[in-house]
Amino acid sequence: NNYGHLTWEWASGLRGYSYPLIFASIYKALQLLAKDDVQLLVWVPRLAQAALAAFADVKLYSLVRHLENAETAKWVYFCQLCSWFTWYSCTRTLTNTMETLLTIFALSYYPIKGSKMSSSCKYLALVALAVVIRPTAVVPWIPLVLSHFFQEERKADLILHNCIPVGLVTVGTSLIIDRVFFGEWVLVQLNFLKFNVLQNLGTFYGSHPWHWYFTQGLPVILGTHLPFFIHGCVLAPKKYRVFLTAVIWTVLVYSSLSHKEFRFIYPVLPFCMVFCGYSLKHLKAWRKPAASFLLLSNVLPALYTGLIHQRGTLDVMSHIQQLCNASSHQAQAFVFIMMPCHSTPFYSHVHCPLKMRFLQCPPDLTGNKSYIDEADVFYSNPLGWLNKEFHNDTLLPSHLVFFSVLEQEISSFLDLRGYEKTATVFHTHVPQGRVGSHIYVYMRKTEVSH
Repeated sequence: NNYGHLTWEWASGLRGYSYPLIFASIYKALQLLAKDDVQLLVWVPRLAQAALAAFADVKLYSLVRHLENAETAKWVYFCQLCSWFTWYSCTRTLTNTMETLLTIFALSYYPIKGSKMSSSCKYLALVALAVVIRPTAVVPWIPLVLSHFFQEERKADLILHNCIPVGLVTVGTSLIIDRVFFGEWVLVQLNFLKFNVLQNLGTFYGSHPWHWYFTQGLPVILGTHLPFFIHGCVLAPKKYRVFLTAVIWTVLVYSSLSHKEFRFIYPVLPFCMVFCGYSLKHLKAWRKPAASFLLLSNVLPALYTGLIHQRGTLDVMSHIQQLCNASSHQAQAFVFIMMPCHSTPFYSHVHCPLKMRFLQCPPDLTGNKSYIDEADVFYSNPLGWLNKEFHNDTLLPSHLVFFSVLEQEISSFLDLRGYEKTATVFHTHVPQGRVGSHIYVYMRKTEVSH
């Protein structure tokens, strides 16, 4: 309906349409069935992602059962299902999630010793699809593909009959999809690698020391699985060394980039679970206490991070969405989200042409050393920024949405311009910096006396 918001990544051709096309197709189907209710638009993508994640878990189980036995497979499956980080991430519609699921699917067909299900064409096609969705998906597969290449007797056939055709078909399909939506030829994978690796512009969104993935990243996402992972690495047969190599290599490569996030190394987690399961299978006398410990120590973080922690930015959208229900309100409403950029979802959780704005934070792509984004300018002097931006009453938003930490600083603006608090939404027990414990929604009274 010609409304929405395209972020800078799309304007710069850093994101491809292949992955969002899955959800766009679901949305279109709902629209054709006259079922495009906002609740379905919010929940159906998550449910679709959850179904894929469940299928991936089963594929991991069947892979280990095929390579080892039902007992080992059972414990690998148990470890996978226990992982708090898997619970936290697997239903989120992030490219990292899809990259991880496709990695599991590809592993099912990878020609590891003892596998009768192996298919070079199938596993390479799934890896290529993962790379199309998120180019960094190639990283954990470099040692695996090289290992396959060196062990393959018919190397020329592998390249000519598998690698080249699979590469051409997937990249070609991706190019055509992006050509349709961008309106021009764009190789998003190249733009993505240029931005994140060659120019290292991801540092604009924060940087961490080189050792962060070793000292915090991997230990946090593994959680209490860590000792079992280490134990499993010692016990596992030689043929699984390539999995361990993939984990170490991936963490090393990501460590060389300044901008680091937990989700970036999510794709190594299934490899780690193979070793964790191997450890549990061999514990024998300690197996039951160890399994109970793993389950209990992961259930609480999984429930807390999945249901409570930082939930406010999703919950507040239902308050904003209510403005769509009254057409008179919708026409006059103007919602301004004064939070660190991309804190909340946007039109996907509103589903009506409501006038909305949030603080922007695109990186500078021109090389301007003194560049400061809108969000940073705002937070350097919130009161001054608001008075300057909304110097005329006709420009004022009808609703302001912001974290509790900002309230005191802008209270004079709120009082003077006739805003009153209409909603308080819990966000987190651990407020940090610009992120407060609660989110406030303020509405401007229609008549303000000065």
